[in-house]
Amino acid sequence: MERGTIPAGDLPGGIDLQATVESGQSYCWFRDDGRMYEGAPADGWYWTVADGEVLRVRQVDDGLAWESTTDAVPLLTRLHRLDDDLPAIRTATPADPHLQSAYDAYWGMRLVADPPFRSLISFICSAQMRVERIHAMQVALAEAYGEPIQAGGETYHAFPTPDRLAAATEAELRDLGLGYRAPYVVETARMVADGEADPAEAAELPYEEAREWLTRFVGVGQKVADCVCLFSLGFLQAVPLDTWIRTAIAEYYPDCDRGSYAETSRAIRERLGGEYAGYAQTYLFHYLRTRE
Repeated sequence: MERGTIPAGDLPGGIDLQATVESGQSYCWFRDDGRMYEGAPADGWYWTVADGEVLRVRQVDDGLAWESTTDAVPLLTRLHRLDDDLPAIRTATPADPHLQSAYDAYWGMRLVADPPFRSLISFICSAQMRVERIHAMQVALAEAYGEPIQAGGETYHAFPTPDRLAAATEAELRDLGLGYRAPYVVETARMVADGEADPAEAAELPYEEAREWLTRFVGVGQKVADCVCLFSLGFLQAVPLDTWIRTAIAEYYPDCDRGSYAETSRAIRERLGGEYAGYAQTYLFHYLRTRE
């Protein structure tokens, strides 16, 4: 395994690694101590498999320490958007007291850029589920259908390819805990495996067109499509209207409730700063979810 450190000085605005990977925007990361989403402080290693490479990372006083089967700096920079200028993004979003409280609580949290297929499957599994259960489903899928990779004397599992998931049966996925989401996962994987559609293609479209394009996948409505837009495809203006954000709209921004998903999404997007509204949304989501 190669090893290295990304200095804190190379990260504009710093990094809160735990908030970045445990804030419900990604279900691709795992903790060595097995305590994801328990709220316990994390100073140990997180790991994932991306582009066929094992990547391990932990936060240290002088930045991010990593070990990997490849040079991890380009991978980490892409997956955790380490070149985003967080102070500039904060300045570009409103001086709203609720948002500022969220920034102060989790400063250094970054948006992720997960692989599109994995992000799509993760958020298909997210309907009416707590983050812990969504993550457990991804663990089960990787262990059952993902390619095992040996590194540093340990076995890691990549996320399943579309071909592997398309070959699974609905009954098998139900046995893994996916419930009614099982046929959605199988059919969406089949669409990708057969070349009928690839979620990465949506990145080439204007934002609202991309969101609508993604709803062609089975089990994908506008909220799930927005999650993929924001947490995988780089549409930083996307604001997924989940339960927590709808609660924030009702309590703090009631004038943004326009009835339809599309119009409410546009209104809250403008209120939260337009271009970087997705960053503001993610801070608000994590702050509201964890303060309970």
